[in-house]
Amino acid sequence: MKLPPGFVAELAVNFLLPWLAYRLALPHLGETGALIASAVPPIVWSLIELARFRRVDALSVMVVAGIVLSVAAMALGGSPRVLLLRESLVSGAIGVVFLLSLPMRRPLIFYLARATVAREMEGGAAHFEALWRERPALASSMRRMTLVWGAGLTCETALRAWMALTWPIERFLVVSPFIGYGIYGGLALWTLWYRKTMRNRVDARVQADGIAG
Repeated sequence: MKLPPGFVAELAVNFLLPWLAYRLALPHLGETGALIASAVPPIVWSLIELARFRRVDALSVMVVAGIVLSVAAMALGGSPRVLLLRESLVSGAIGVVFLLSLPMRRPLIFYLARATVAREMEGGAAHFEALWRERPALASSMRRMTLVWGAGLTCETALRAWMALTWPIERFLVVSPFIGYGIYGGLALWTLWYRKTMRNRVDARVQADGIAG
């Protein structure tokens, strides 16, 4: 499956460029200054999106919020335990936001999906809005994805926080990346499987309607 150019650009601006800005600024500005510099690419991207499409990019907002949380965590102190916990704050905050959006009329996944569709096709946002209104199954699937990602990210943060507070630092540094990437990979694989399952159901329903007609 080919990745849409807009999606690739979104990933680059929100993940690759912040990392590159951080690495380039670190020797000159220190860790706090480098973190602030890493927020520049997603902020600029959000401003461009706002000027072009009159909307704020949800992924950029989450990335900037994570960077702000990292700077705030650094202000709490420089103990090794606090620095280990800092890495878990971003995913935990995102997970909590996902869960808090569930009772709302539109969960957070809706805005992320709409932004992706809007970049992939002309009039994509309006098309996605129409699908949201006309297909109740889409709304339920978006809520289920929001729940799974919110619970997964929150549990990952809780587990890593417990490890950071109770395990020896050396053991945490060795095991923690496997825990984090394992959970993220599991969530990504589940998402791909769920999307394929939902697409197959839609195709089967369309075929059944065609036969019945």
